[in-house]
Amino acid sequence: MKLRKQVTVCGGAVFCVAVFSLYLMLDRVQHDPTHRQNAGNFPRSQISVLQNRIEQLEQLLEENHQIISHIKDSVLELTENGGGVPGAQLPFRNPNGSWNFPFDGQPTFLSISPQDCQFALGSRRQKTDMQMLDVHSMLNFDNVDGGVWKQGFEILYDANEWDAEPLQVFVVPHSHNDPGWIKTFDKYYSDQTQHIFNSMLVKLKEDPRRKFIWSEISFFAKWWESVDSQKRDAMRKLILSGQLEIVTGGWVMPDEANVHYFAMLDQLIEGHQWLEKNIGVTPRSGWAVDPFGHSPTMAYLLKKANLTSMLIQRVHYSIKKHFSATRSLEFMWRQAWDTDSSTDMFCHMMPFYSYDVPHTCGPDPKVCCQFDFKRLPGGRVNCPWKVPPHAITESNVAERANLLLDQYRKKSKLFRSKVVLVPLGDDFRYDKSQEWDQQYLNYQRLFDYMNSHPEMHVQAQFGTLSDYFDAVYKQNGVAQGSRPPAFPVLSGDFFVYADREDHYWSGYFTSRPFYKNLDRVLESHLRGAEILYSLAVAQSRRAGMEGRYPVTDYSLLTDARRNVGLFQHHDAITGTAKEAVVIDYGFRLLRSLVSLKIVIMNAAHFLILRNKDTYRYYHTEPFLEPDERRATQESLPERVLIELDSTPRYLVVFNPVEQERVCLVTVLVSSARVRVLTEDGQTIPVQLSAQWSSSAEMSKEGYLASFPARLPGLGLAVFQLYDSFDSSLTLFSDSLLRLHGQNLAQRRLDPLPLRIHDSDQQDFFIQSQNLQLWFSGTTGMLERIKCKEDQQELKLRIEFLIYGTRTAKDKSGAYLFLPDGPAKPYAPKEPPVVRVVEGPLFSEVVCYYQHFQHAVRIHNLPGVDGLSLDVTTTVDIRDQTNKELAMRLVTDIQSEGVLFTDLNGFQIQPRRYFHKLPLQANFYPMPSMAYIQDVQHRLTLHTAQALGVASLKSGELEVILDRRLMQDDNRGLGQGLKDNKRTANHFRILLEKRATANKVHDSQPISFPSLLSHMTSMFLNHKVLALPVLPKKRGVPPLQTFSPLSGTMPCDFHLLNLRSIQNKDKLTPSLDAALILHRKGFDCGLEARNLSFNCSTTQGKLSLAGMFHGLDVHTVQPMSLSLMYAGTPLSNVSQIQLDPMEISSFRLRLG
Repeated sequence: MKLRKQVTVCGGAVFCVAVFSLYLMLDRVQHDPTHRQNAGNFPRSQISVLQNRIEQLEQLLEENHQIISHIKDSVLELTENGGGVPGAQLPFRNPNGSWNFPFDGQPTFLSISPQDCQFALGSRRQKTDMQMLDVHSMLNFDNVDGGVWKQGFEILYDANEWDAEPLQVFVVPHSHNDPGWIKTFDKYYSDQTQHIFNSMLVKLKEDPRRKFIWSEISFFAKWWESVDSQKRDAMRKLILSGQLEIVTGGWVMPDEANVHYFAMLDQLIEGHQWLEKNIGVTPRSGWAVDPFGHSPTMAYLLKKANLTSMLIQRVHYSIKKHFSATRSLEFMWRQAWDTDSSTDMFCHMMPFYSYDVPHTCGPDPKVCCQFDFKRLPGGRVNCPWKVPPHAITESNVAERANLLLDQYRKKSKLFRSKVVLVPLGDDFRYDKSQEWDQQYLNYQRLFDYMNSHPEMHVQAQFGTLSDYFDAVYKQNGVAQGSRPPAFPVLSGDFFVYADREDHYWSGYFTSRPFYKNLDRVLESHLRGAEILYSLAVAQSRRAGMEGRYPVTDYSLLTDARRNVGLFQHHDAITGTAKEAVVIDYGFRLLRSLVSLKIVIMNAAHFLILRNKDTYRYYHTEPFLEPDERRATQESLPERVLIELDSTPRYLVVFNPVEQERVCLVTVLVSSARVRVLTEDGQTIPVQLSAQWSSSAEMSKEGYLASFPARLPGLGLAVFQLYDSFDSSLTLFSDSLLRLHGQNLAQRRLDPLPLRIHDSDQQDFFIQSQNLQLWFSGTTGMLERIKCKEDQQELKLRIEFLIYGTRTAKDKSGAYLFLPDGPAKPYAPKEPPVVRVVEGPLFSEVVCYYQHFQHAVRIHNLPGVDGLSLDVTTTVDIRDQTNKELAMRLVTDIQSEGVLFTDLNGFQIQPRRYFHKLPLQANFYPMPSMAYIQDVQHRLTLHTAQALGVASLKSGELEVILDRRLMQDDNRGLGQGLKDNKRTANHFRILLEKRATANKVHDSQPISFPSLLSHMTSMFLNHKVLALPVLPKKRGVPPLQTFSPLSGTMPCDFHLLNLRSIQNKDKLTPSLDAALILHRKGFDCGLEARNLSFNCSTTQGKLSLAGMFHGLDVHTVQPMSLSLMYAGTPLSNVSQIQLDPMEISSFRLRLG
């Protein structure tokens, strides 16, 4: 019998003897006559307490007997089976060579309510007047010269049209401030933005008729924190009086193509929470004039945040022309899945080329430019049409007013109401006091003239965005946000944007992918830190230890929220800023990543302690260390080395997903004799493999130890690692190098085996219990896949291709994708080195090419991770010129030109390949997934970073991995993309068999992933964090697994966030947290697979009262999505219910 078994049994025996001895001593106290004599001095209450303790000891004794019995049975069973340790199960090879890994054998079930499957079928979906996929099919996308309105048509009107009802004109002054683009956020603020605010205070007070709107709270908050209370009061007064309107109110005006809905919502909450705390105002209208295309996800979030109206601008010029011709520029934007029109959002689309002054007063920019009074002669800005503005005087006001009114009337003919919106501004306008006077004084003279001449039949004034929308609602006799009679209803999105000719803005879907990936990593850390911090603060409060827990971490959380929010800006995550600005964003992201790891580690430290009384927080003595580190903001992460010896090193593993998770945990250790134990002492199998310093050399800096783990949802699991001679469950990876004739230096790290094939070109395969993958013997690339469950084999070939750019006129740049034709196959100078690694827990094939390293891995695990291919492509194209690297999946799926891409990780949008459009118009944003399908199969490419995707032929799916472009594309940046980084792109490929499919269902304008696909995306984007406990001189206190959820959440629910809510008076957390839940829509028409955790759906019902283990839910209050509007509080036993696709916020008090 091994030493550990002896210690376990002896320890149990000692405990039994100790308890029994104590029992005899107490029994003697009761029966000893000498003690009886003193009984009169013994209070009855103490006798009663003593009797209770005796009963408890008897109960403990009985339980102890049972424990010893179990231990004995386990030891006997293990002895009979030939050794091992409790719970150990040795992987073994099948006759066909594949590894069989009997995991923990825990039974799991999949229980989906039939009613929950009905939603994806769309039978109750509300019909719309316009579906954008149909609009794309209908339009010719020609570019006919429209005259003065180049992309439109001539607008005619009858001068008497307004005799009965005058035209209402709202001129809305604004200044679009990018939080980073040509300059950094701080540089813009110091050079321009602060002067806009300072002048605003003075100039708006000069005349109560003056109005202004502001959008970006990031700048507003920075100014607010720099000024005294007098200026704050003055600004607050302007806002509350309605002279200054805060529109949208997000931290930034976010991009809508690459952003994930978690960050899209989080920056909205951060802005709205700041407004609530400092101003006490609630935004009513959305304003998005500069994002490069528009997503219905933003309309949904604004609607759920209780905004009533919104405005968009950058839409394909052909679509604008069509909407103008049909007077459909104002519409109710409805989500494609909507069953009751509850998601309808009133939306105004600006009709012309840009949001600058020449393109906002009417169709003729030559005329409108004459009314941009910043361009008066003598200034630094002039009119490209060579006709300058004139200051308004008594002598010219009549002529000027009539000229301007003509434009207002023509613009109004494109809309269904006799109310016209005229934005008056541009980028960083009104940064000098002089412009305020130029614009406001000259326009007021024009308004005074118009309004004093009834024969002009116009009422013109300065207004805010909500002033305009209120007038539209009033004229149509409907409440705010309601659908005016006969106004159209639309569903769909507005991608891909083109502003002129064939200049499609599909390049920025991929530009600077390194930072797109870093952003997603940071978002996962932010969500994980928010959840663990909220739970730790609540637990410490419940234990009466809030004074000892570092609630100062809240400032780190706030800083991270704001840096993540800042990066959602439409020139940040898009990759369309100057190189110096990108570096500034990178420093902010890295700083926050480090801070969030600290927040997570501090929370984990408190939550895993078995005895909370032993908790001590010392800033200079961290309890845990991070899983990985980045040397600089442009570096890829490197694992932290765990030094092992014969004493245990503890490892805390955090699962950020709300479902139980079976996965591989991989850590870098100093010894090949690593032994891994669970919290309760069970040894678990380890696959030991090498870190590779090059294609053929194993690194001397430690070993990669991978072991299987079942982790609780949102929980922290504890493992022990030893350097042990008894490491029989540590199994070595078998590595094979296929050199293809290359003479390379090789290095093996003892004791890991390494085999060499110099010139083998035969196809080969790797396999797991679920999958078999075949690879080309010459290229090392994947060729086909077989699912062992049904033995069906499918072509799944991975190819790499290169796109060039045009040789004449306009070329690809940060924004635009202007290829020189179809992609050409990537042609390496040398054959690849291919490494094949096989083992009991995972197998992989890694190909080394000059410009990329491509790895395909499969996990030999039950459940989600064992059903997909893990693909990592590390790209380095820094020696290329005007090239874009693409990865293409080629299958025999009959997709027939239909592609499905996600919008913001929130919903799926069907796409069609249009031959009438250029190649670049058929690329779409892919923030989290894209799939193709036919009646038999669905192939999904999941991604951990936003990239551009297309399906250019039936059965194909391709993604642009990186772009290196040497020139500007004439959209204002003034630079190409030459600051490429070595970038790791992470994917999962999931092949699913369709159980039911029909043409009617497939032709609907909506689609949904399966539950397995949802979970695959979650696992990819929320990786586990393996945090080593630092060695302690006084020893590590007892640790235990932390499982915060008292039960299994319905598997169509996603806990989007548990966000601590700020205090009103200071930067500390309040007693409340915001629980944000999303119920996902899913497709039941794909064959159900074992997810390896208990998965059930409940028709959207969830009880919040007992949701968190060890915590009471004292109050539950439904809130608007951004927490600005409160609903009626629920009793804490109330059961909530969410509709499919619904996101809802609740204010909770935990304790």
